[in-house]
Amino acid sequence: MNLPFPARLTELLAGPLPGWRAQTEFQPELSYGRHFGPPPATARSAAVVVLLYPQGEHWYLPLTLRPETLTDHPGQISLPGGSVQLGEQGQDAALRELNEELGVVADSVRLLGELSPLYVFNSNYHVSVWLAVALTRPRWRPHAAEVAELFEIPLAHLMNPANRAVQERTRYGVCGKCPGFLWGKHHIWGFTSMVLAEVVSLARRAGGA
Repeated sequence: MNLPFPARLTELLAGPLPGWRAQTEFQPELSYGRHFGPPPATARSAAVVVLLYPQGEHWYLPLTLRPETLTDHPGQISLPGGSVQLGEQGQDAALRELNEELGVVADSVRLLGELSPLYVFNSNYHVSVWLAVALTRPRWRPHAAEVAELFEIPLAHLMNPANRAVQERTRYGVCGKCPGFLWGKHHIWGFTSMVLAEVVSLARRAGGA
């Protein structure tokens, strides 16, 4: 394992981020760059966390399949996260949601820094994105009301161009192409794939997976 990898990521997070240069390749065809624009005054604040952890010789991260019963983005693959509550900062909300969704306590992870924020126009959320690391594989306790399935994704899998695909999706009667990552039968697209694209870009520069 490349032990300096988290430290190198921390250094990179303090400098200019890849941002839209990495993310734009994964934005859905009909989004017209709205993820990158300034959010409207009515936008709600949310936060998500990308949690890296070691397993064997590689780094992994958790993604979740959202239950079909949820109001926002049902049935989609997402990062742990949710709305920022009154009095919270983005990083506090991200770690709270990590605990509520997957049972990972904040004391067991270390925040490395903030990634590029994105505006999710379908649900009107302006989302801050945080990168964190755990030094051992967490003991998962998924919350059934928020997590239909947990995926443990190797970072190396996301870094392999062979695991990318473009699929067509119909939303509100309009069909468009959606780039994303493949994981088994699942297609990881939209906001989640855009966040992961920036993580992949940083991981390449940090020289590890």
